[in-house]
Amino acid sequence: MAQPFVRFMELEVSSAILLLVGSVVALIWANSPWGASYAHFWHTPLSLQLGDLIGLELSLAHWVNDGLMAVFFFVVGMEIKRELVEGELSSRSRALLPILAALGGMVVPAGIYAYFHAGGVAAHGWGIPMATDIAFAVAALSVLGPRVPPSLRIFLLALAIVDDLGAIAVIAVFYTAEIHLSSLGLAAGGMVFCVLMNKAGIRSFLPYLVVGCFVWFETHHSGVHATIAGVLLGFLTPCSVDEDDHESLIERSRHALERMREVLVGVHETPDPVDHGGHARHHAGRQLSDLARNSISPLDYLVNVLERPVAFVIMPIFALANAGVVLDTSTLGEPMALSVAWAVALGLVVGKPIGVTLFSWLAVRSGLAELPRGVNWGMVAATGVLAGIGFTVALFVTALAFDDSTHIAGSKIGILAGSVVATAAGLVLLARSLPKPGTK
Repeated sequence: MAQPFVRFMELEVSSAILLLVGSVVALIWANSPWGASYAHFWHTPLSLQLGDLIGLELSLAHWVNDGLMAVFFFVVGMEIKRELVEGELSSRSRALLPILAALGGMVVPAGIYAYFHAGGVAAHGWGIPMATDIAFAVAALSVLGPRVPPSLRIFLLALAIVDDLGAIAVIAVFYTAEIHLSSLGLAAGGMVFCVLMNKAGIRSFLPYLVVGCFVWFETHHSGVHATIAGVLLGFLTPCSVDEDDHESLIERSRHALERMREVLVGVHETPDPVDHGGHARHHAGRQLSDLARNSISPLDYLVNVLERPVAFVIMPIFALANAGVVLDTSTLGEPMALSVAWAVALGLVVGKPIGVTLFSWLAVRSGLAELPRGVNWGMVAATGVLAGIGFTVALFVTALAFDDSTHIAGSKIGILAGSVVATAAGLVLLARSLPKPGTK
């Protein structure tokens, strides 16, 4: 009975499907006869209190956006670090094209939005159409299956990762209202302590979890958005295996397996079990588990542990909490809401492909980079259109950029409409530019 669910979770598109389901449920709920309960539910206060030392009360929506999304950005931070250290962004020749393409994909959409609202009451939303939603973009690319060259998939992934890094920088620099240096100093001290624990050889994750929660708490109080703590902690996560552990891993694993065999044989062959209570078996199993965990870097281990909870739990909950916008005449007929919606949608649908394609062309034309093998300019342009699927981070920046409900509603409409158009147009253009099935 579990196999269909296991296969579902293995699909690349499944996380995007759940994200879409969360968005649709939010829209239906917000526009149903019970629509008032949507806002009421997500504004429900939830308190965290630990004596007189720690006290924090946030709405459910803020716990999702500040708390759960910190875990999302923690994984993003680790993914970015892995790409910078050993992936597509680790060498100049491979990194320049997606970096410059992502730069164009950020600058041009922000410029289009600013053209509509520079100096106006909604000017602060220029960062909304900048980021690409990795889950949706990769899922859309996967629809075309084996026709998509691996190099094009890598290009889109690297572009989206650089895009996320740029969005993180924008959030940290431009969407921070005020900074409390004392709390910021305590958060920095917590991160230094994490580095010292790693240097001291501490491998248990519990101390890092405790210190990480402290860093998140102090970052939240500092005025810098709390998700930045997740990104920085992701950057600090080691992405290599200790050489000593690597060299002795096979030998220690062999001894641990022999010990497990001895214990199991003793339990099954002795009439009066020598391991009453299972303590020896527990110790042997724990030793094997620790050896298996130490065979990969802490970064790889944590990404593998967290990527599914993030993709299948945190992101759908985020969509459910943020995608609900009331689509009534008062919203759709409001000039400012429509103006914000058009600016965001055009930034995603028009700005993204222009920026990605133009900056890629300039990089290749100037000799700084070259097109990946098997990729033509039609594919690059179509991928630029798919990069206009700006959902998760765009909704996230909306919550930071605006306080006015009209601006928020307009931005969400623009994000949803622009992302739908970018998906459909990108798939059509990419299907035409890719080789036909059965051809090389």
